[in-house]
Parts: sequence; C-alpha cells; structure tokens
Amino acid sequence: MIYLTEYVAVLRLALRFARTLMFGALILLFCPATAFCGSAQADTTLQVLHWWTSASERKAATLLAARLADEGVAWRDVGIPGGAGIGAGKVLKSRVLANDAPEVTQIIGVSIREWADLGFLLELDKVASANKWNASFFPTIQTLIQHRKHVVAAPLGIHRINTLFYNRKLLATLRLNPPETWEELVAVAAKLKAAGIIPLAQSSEPWQVATLFENLILAESGPDYHRELFVKQNAQAVFDKRFTQALERMRQMKGWMSNPVDERPWTDVVRQIAKREAAMVVMGDWAKGELNEWGFATDDEFSCTPMPGTGKYHLYSVDTLSMFTNDYSRVLAQEKLARLIATPAVQTDYNAVKGSVSVRRDADPTRMDSCARASWNAFAQGAALQAPSLVHRMATDESSRDAIIAVIHRYFIDDTVSAAETQKRLAAMFRTFNNNSRK
Repeated sequence: MIYLTEYVAVLRLALRFARTLMFGALILLFCPATAFCGSAQADTTLQVLHWWTSASERKAATLLAARLADEGVAWRDVGIPGGAGIGAGKVLKSRVLANDAPEVTQIIGVSIREWADLGFLLELDKVASANKWNASFFPTIQTLIQHRKHVVAAPLGIHRINTLFYNRKLLATLRLNPPETWEELVAVAAKLKAAGIIPLAQSSEPWQVATLFENLILAESGPDYHRELFVKQNAQAVFDKRFTQALERMRQMKGWMSNPVDERPWTDVVRQIAKREAAMVVMGDWAKGELNEWGFATDDEFSCTPMPGTGKYHLYSVDTLSMFTNDYSRVLAQEKLARLIATPAVQTDYNAVKGSVSVRRDADPTRMDSCARASWNAFAQGAALQAPSLVHRMATDESSRDAIIAVIHRYFIDDTVSAAETQKRLAAMFRTFNNNSRK
C-alpha cells in the first residue's frame, strides 16, 4: 500500500534523481571523460550512516574505520541507535529528502533494490570486476548486491539468525545436552524450570518476538515453506498446519520465559545468559560478538547450536554498505572502501568481531570458532538450504515486514488472540500485498 505521504516522498525522491542526472551530464560536459574534476578527487572523508551501536558493533565499525584510514580516507561516523536499523532508516530517508544523504550507508536486503531503483546508489562494477567478486562471493551474496546487472552494494558479513545460545555451565550443572530437536528442547526446558532456572531469555520487543517465530517456521517446514510465506506471501500457505503449529509452539515457549516478558533491548536479553539468569536464548549470531566483547569466550561460559530442528538450514541476514552518488565528488574514496571491506583480511577480522561470517567462498573455516564454522559451512551448502530472514530485511520490503511483525507480536502479547484469528489476519494482509503488487 502506498499512502499519500509515501507518494509525496517518492515524488520528491524522483525529482532529486532528475537533478542528479542533470548534474552528471554537466560533469561529462566540462570534465575529462576518464576522471572527475580535480577537487572531487581530493576529498577523502566519507560520512558513514549505520546502526552498529552495541559494544561489539562499535568495535567492528572502529576496525573498518582504522583500515580505511590506512588507505588515506577518513571515516566520519554516524551511528544511529534504534534497534536493527529502524532509527537509521528514518534518518536516512529524512536526510535524502533534505538533499543531505551520507556518502555511505548501511542498507540491507530488499531495500538495496528499492534505493537503486530510485537511482541513488553508486554502481561498483569497476571495483567488483577488478577484485573478482563474482568468483569470490557465494552466489546468494552476488545476487543480493546486484540490481539490473550492476553491483550497487559491498557485502560485509553473513549473520545466522537460527542460533540457540546457551550457558554451558548451567546445562552442565543439570547434566543436560544442548537440544537438537523440538522434543529435546521441551525436555531441557522442563528440567531447567523444575530447577528454578529460567529456560529461555526473551524480550517482548516486536522484532525479537518475530525472530523467534520465523525460527519456528523454519524448524517446522524448512526453507521452501519459509520462502512461500515471507517472500511470495502466499495467503493459502498461512492456513497450513505447520503455521498453526509454529504459533502454538511459540505460545508454549512463552511459559519458559520470565513473567511478564518485558520489552528490553537485545543486549540486555543476551546478558541474561552471561549472568546465568537464564539458560538459553534464540538470537542472531551478533550475540556471540557481544558476549566475546564482554569477555566471555566461545565454548567457555557459553556456546551455540542451531535452533532445534534447523540444523542443516541457514536463516540469514547480510550486512552491506551502499554508496550514495550525491554530487559524485567522493567516488574514489567510496570505491576504496568498497574494495577494502571485501578483502580476505578485513573479512576475517571484521566478522570475528561482529559475530558474523565471511561472504567469501575462499574463507578459511579452520580460523573460525565453532559457532562461526557451523554457520559458514551451512551457508556454503547453497540456496536450497538458505532462508532469507523476514525480520532482518532479506525477504520483503519494509512496509510488508513491519505489518507481518505486528500481527505476530499481537498474538504473542495477547493470549486471548487465537491462532485461527492470526492466520486470517495474515492471509488477508498477504492478499492485499499481492493485489497491490499487480497494480
């Protein structure tokens, strides 16, 4: 659905795009065909807008800034808090409408194509070709960063969303093994609860609730059904018994959480595992980066395993940076950054801090910890076993994503809302989405 305010915003963006084309024509008229005007080459500062604001995320951004400085380019940091990019997305849109877009911004998933459609993103074909990105990256990554056969984003790392983190010492105390199936998870939760330990840390924040739910969908059905729901948005698929079961299991898991389930940032939820206030949490592997930064080594106080039932699958989200064209005055610096972040050395160092894994097929898994190695090996199995995360912007556009999350969140928060009612709401929503896309 396109509301009036969104229509006006798109119109203003289109006008901005037209002005950009006119400026590009003047460059070609008055500057040499092989280079940009002299003053444009001299500017070596890049303003980078992103949502990396936790301790480990800040460390990862600082690492990138230091490597970029070695290339003679200054990283001017614009970190926007707001939970998985919500605040950053609003800031970016407002700045673009004010004709003040940052030179570099964190844009991920479907949003890359949307911004590229409006003509704002710098094409990085020259960098990609010179550095053999097509041969170096996993096919899914290569597809993600392209739009109409042009490369419009530089990939940083792959996060695995279907990860169950657990406190090793809490489980060891009760002689419990990390669960691999739903039945094992139920049994482990029951024993933890009987021992007076909160089995599962969880926030009622909408995106965190929906993250748990899409894990359950993947566990119930695998990637094909996950795509049918969240990429194709098939209204009939919502009435499948697997969807009903995922809803019922999420409500069952609510009984394993603290009561009430408060709305807390993900860092607070993860900290419960470190402090032994809860035994397990379902979270993307950025949680590992945060735990490491707090001084907890992987496979010591904590460890990870795939969400039970999803061992061979990879529910993914990919961090990417895109370059805004603006007045084309910083192209050389932008291309330096794009080249740099895809190099093997930076991929290794950045992802070790961030908790994610390399986008490169030639990465060395022996240099990864157990969690990263499992993630990278699972992703390397190919698209048939990969599922693009709904919550983390890989499966659909922002408006559809937010609407779906709201319906799932309502079911989680309000125990009087039935599974059948939730399915009817989502099915009606999917039909509306599909009708609008055909117009």
